[in-house]
Amino acid sequence: MKEKSYTELMKLGAMKRARMKENFVQDLYIDMLLSEIQLTVEKEKLLQKIDSAIDCRDKKTFYLLSNELNKINKRFGT
Repeated sequence: MKEKSYTELMKLGAMKRARMKENFVQDLYIDMLLSEIQLTVEKEKLLQKIDSAIDCRDKKTFYLLSNELNKINKRFGT
């Protein structure tokens, strides 16, 4: 079995670190994408409920749901 040189070992280590960074960034991107999808779905459902409250002229429900929407927007910075 042939021994690897120091240079070869350094190259392999650098390549491994680069792959680990790429995997980390990819995982981070996936998490961000899933959070964005979750936020969008949550906001859409809430907006539908708000529309329904407006149609029914239910001020109390409208204010409660609007406050909840404001909290979501603050939490996600939108």
